[in-house]
Amino acid sequence: MTAKVFFHVDLDAFFASVEQNDDPSLKGKPVIVGARPGHRGVVSTCSYEARAYGIRSAMPISEACRLCPQGVYLAPRMARYAEISGRVMELFSSFTPEVQRVSIDEAFLDMTGTEGLWGPPQDAARLLKARVRESTGLGISIGAAPNRYVAKIASGLRKPDGLVIVAPEGIEAFMLELPLAKLWGAGEKTRARLRELGIESVAQLASLGETQLSSLFGKAGGAFLYGAARGRDARIMGPGEPASRSISAESTFERDCADRGCVEDVLMSLANELAYRLWSEGFRSRTLVLKLRLHDFTTISRRRSRASCYLTSGEVFRDALSLLEKAWDGHTEIRLLGLCLAELEKGLGDRQGELFADGEPFPGSSERQSRAEGAVFEIERRGLGKVTRARLLGRGDRGRPEPDQ
Repeated sequence: MTAKVFFHVDLDAFFASVEQNDDPSLKGKPVIVGARPGHRGVVSTCSYEARAYGIRSAMPISEACRLCPQGVYLAPRMARYAEISGRVMELFSSFTPEVQRVSIDEAFLDMTGTEGLWGPPQDAARLLKARVRESTGLGISIGAAPNRYVAKIASGLRKPDGLVIVAPEGIEAFMLELPLAKLWGAGEKTRARLRELGIESVAQLASLGETQLSSLFGKAGGAFLYGAARGRDARIMGPGEPASRSISAESTFERDCADRGCVEDVLMSLANELAYRLWSEGFRSRTLVLKLRLHDFTTISRRRSRASCYLTSGEVFRDALSLLEKAWDGHTEIRLLGLCLAELEKGLGDRQGELFADGEPFPGSSERQSRAEGAVFEIERRGLGKVTRARLLGRGDRGRPEPDQ
């Protein structure tokens, strides 16, 4: 039986790297993409120069400004990022048909059985890195392993431009050498509780039994930690993830979060990303899935299907808020937040030429808003300017989405 080989590929500091690549004057500077200083909102992505100041994705922009007031703060250009992402995903598909796109800047590639085409994993990974850089000017980090969970950890160990390969017989040794901070999926509170118990490494964690871990972290948390310490696939996508063709986006909080304003800001950013991707890839969808992973590793999934297709980010956000109300009590801390548009159908591509057409439907309609939003996407994609929603600049009212612009 052919041994499984999975790549986890991550575009390094994607949004910020695109900005630095498009504007060479930004190279070497701390670039923060997200909400603007003085407004409410969060960091979408930041450059490695900014990360040296302690800035991380999903951090409130006010905290980022406090840590790095001299940083270059930019509004997201989602159409540009979606364009580059699409180009990269096409490259991935040229290496294997089994591409699981996790978000706009990362994917799993099932490379099992491709050695005859690309050589062993190390050669295939180096070739893939070279092709991405030639096509986009951007760097990627790759982790290769017999399962997705270990590949995910491996890709983050030597960023940027990293390459870490874990052989099947090397999984146990690889995991046991990791510090606790590198155990993907274990948040700051979990690590702090483990440190209180004198656990500082994965090797020490692996010495605890599942029963003991379950008594400390609950059944779900104990099972996750017991399996993760041994490099077992932890079902990264989570239970309830749609099996059909879908697009998804998710964000892991640097610290478990129960601040409603911050959660809604991240939710709006995810809705905006999905709307761009839906438009740029020429799909339509009537089904939205919300995923929450709580501080105790419990994963909650809520789904909504509707009669009409989603046309705008505002529609996605409004339904996401409704699902959030059903899934979250408003005070339990969240470690991961994700959105997915499922059961995709081809259909939006033939409408793109009508975005600037005369004769709009009745005022305030989704079709009218969709044309306006599509026009914004086109402006950004063609490099003719930048338009950002008020909420993403931090001006939105906490409880409701801004009108689409």
